[in-house]
Amino acid sequence: MVLSDAKAGFDYTIDRIELDFKVTRRLQVLGLTHGTKISVLNRKSFGPVIIRVRGTRFAIGKRFCDGIFLED
Repeated sequence: MVLSDAKAGFDYTIDRIELDFKVTRRLQVLGLTHGTKISVLNRKSFGPVIIRVRGTRFAIGKRFCDGIFLED
């Protein structure tokens, strides 16, 4: 499942990130790595997904959400 399919109010674990190297590296620096637990706070059909990672809130655009895979 990709992050754009996740439902608000649930917790997930990141499985892998398949994006451009620079984007992947930036997300890793921000704490989005394999095995990291995230909480989806808000999700709109045409907008960013707001997540909580290690106590910090992030808004991630749909294009990037489609490259972040979550464990089932």
